[in-house]
Amino acid sequence: MERLPKIGLPILIGIIFLIIVIAKSAVTIGSGEAGVLYKTFGGGVVTDEPPLGEGFHIVAPWNKVYVYEVRRQEIFEKMKVLSSNGLDIQLDASAWYQPDYQNLGKLHQEIGENYLQRIILPTIRSAARSVVGRYTPEQLYSSKRDAIQKEIFEETKKIVDEQYITLDEILVRDVTLPPTIKDAIERKLKQEQESLEYEFRLVTADKEAQRQIIEAKGKADANRILSASLTDKILQDKGIEATIKLSESPNSKVIVIGSGDSGMPIILGNQ
Repeated sequence: MERLPKIGLPILIGIIFLIIVIAKSAVTIGSGEAGVLYKTFGGGVVTDEPPLGEGFHIVAPWNKVYVYEVRRQEIFEKMKVLSSNGLDIQLDASAWYQPDYQNLGKLHQEIGENYLQRIILPTIRSAARSVVGRYTPEQLYSSKRDAIQKEIFEETKKIVDEQYITLDEILVRDVTLPPTIKDAIERKLKQEQESLEYEFRLVTADKEAQRQIIEAKGKADANRILSASLTDKILQDKGIEATIKLSESPNSKVIVIGSGDSGMPIILGNQ
């Protein structure tokens, strides 16, 4: 009975030590995350093996695991840039990005966990200044937003692809001009729209006038052809047909046959 406490104490200490070691060695990688293993006595960051995936892992207690989110992430950025004529433009943009999963170790070794501040944001700002500086405020306001969005994305992607980062998209959400410039552009656009509308009315009126001229010319040609084809014999035949129809009518009338220079009937009354 006296020996039991002497044996139990080392066992208890061993159990406590084992619990501490397991606690220090156990690493849980959450959903949408990956871990970069750092071997304190084995060469530092592991770059020649895939990162630790989701789930439970046991590592040596003297090693470290740096956890990264590897899902697509979004960052919003407000920037002040200059247009081609030196005016201040505020650009609201967002970027979709994620670290390159297979090269997560190299990303951690060469850039670090704050790669967003070190690489992505400075690159986006630089690309935005370069691209917006090629356009006038009027172009940015009216017709070139899609173009600058595409150019900023292409210039940014060209750089970050070499830094073990995947850039999926850059969206230009808003372009804010100085109020005086915005008002001037809106007035100019309104005047251009009114001018186009006036030109449209002129073109429409001109086409209508041409249509009426063509229609009148067609009628004149038809009448000339008809007049040329009408002989005295045809007129007499038409007159006889008309007389027959009148005589068959129930209305009261007096018809004198054979009077007149042409011998056509003369209607004296119709009551």
